[in-house]
Amino acid sequence: MKFRCERDVLVEALAAAGRASSPKAQLRVLSGLRFELRGDRLRVTGSDLELTVTIDLDVAGSDDGIAVLPAKLVTDIVRNLEPGAVEVETTPERSRISGGRSEFTLHSIPHDEFPSPPELEGERVMVSGAQFADGLRQVVGAASTDESRRVLTGVLLAAEAGGLRMVSTDSYRLAFREFPGTTVLAEGQRVNVPSRALQELARSLESDDEVEVVLADNQVSFRVGGFHLASWLIKDEFPDYDKLIPGEMPNELLVDRQVLQDAIRRVRLMARNNSPIHLSMTENGLMLTAKNAEDGEANEEVDATYSGESLVVAFNPEYLMDGLEVAGSDEVVLQTRDPQKPAVLRPVGSEDFLYLLMPVRVS
Repeated sequence: MKFRCERDVLVEALAAAGRASSPKAQLRVLSGLRFELRGDRLRVTGSDLELTVTIDLDVAGSDDGIAVLPAKLVTDIVRNLEPGAVEVETTPERSRISGGRSEFTLHSIPHDEFPSPPELEGERVMVSGAQFADGLRQVVGAASTDESRRVLTGVLLAAEAGGLRMVSTDSYRLAFREFPGTTVLAEGQRVNVPSRALQELARSLESDDEVEVVLADNQVSFRVGGFHLASWLIKDEFPDYDKLIPGEMPNELLVDRQVLQDAIRRVRLMARNNSPIHLSMTENGLMLTAKNAEDGEANEEVDATYSGESLVVAFNPEYLMDGLEVAGSDEVVLQTRDPQKPAVLRPVGSEDFLYLLMPVRVS
């Protein structure tokens, strides 16, 4: 196999596919990237058996072939070459990578055991890349990273109320996004997609893209241009999220999102060792407070409009900031019932997104 490609184009493909490889896998081949050249079309694939990412790109090819090279090493080599054309030439035993006046020789990994990229059979549905990317940005971060609770490491995609819903939770917060009129699943269908797969998809989406979605019994695939991602679904049943979302919320705080974010960034400097940030809400506005026994205390007043009973609620500042970051509006509403019950953060002007946040219990 032999081809030439611009460095920046190639390293972008290697990095994207490499994030699906498994450097600690028992099978050495899974720590590599599979290169397949057919004419002037190069396909680069990374896989850890659960997630597979394939990138197709145009190159100047001369000898067709297949090779597997160590994912991290080949990506680092190409990234550090001088700008311009990179030439890759492989044999069954070794591969040569050159650019500028640099040349590297790598031992190839036998490619026979590398898993074939899955081609799922099923109906192909097209959805707006911009809308899908916006939803992923809002919900993926609230999924758990604790593999001992694998069901919570996914994002629920559910066909509800004539559209698509995305829901994620780590049991401390919950993100909920609706896409009215968007049809990806059959009526009543629910699937739990690993958040890691959706994070990789979000990285590759542009505002003018369309995403092709194919759903099989146990897998899902997404294709955007030359980017193709396939993932196994999480089999465990996602929690009944409807029961987690509170009904009537008598207290409402209306505040400028950016102003609140800036104030929290300052005050949370004192919120160390997992100490919370306190929100004191009265008819006069909002007061933020954080303190720790070692260093001291921080307070800041924030202009806000509040209706309801005077209330002090404590939150994990990182979780609160995460919700504000993805709310996507100039103003937000924080709805509460009491200091022990979940609070709901909503963007002003949209009913399609909410962020539920558990308060921190304080004495």
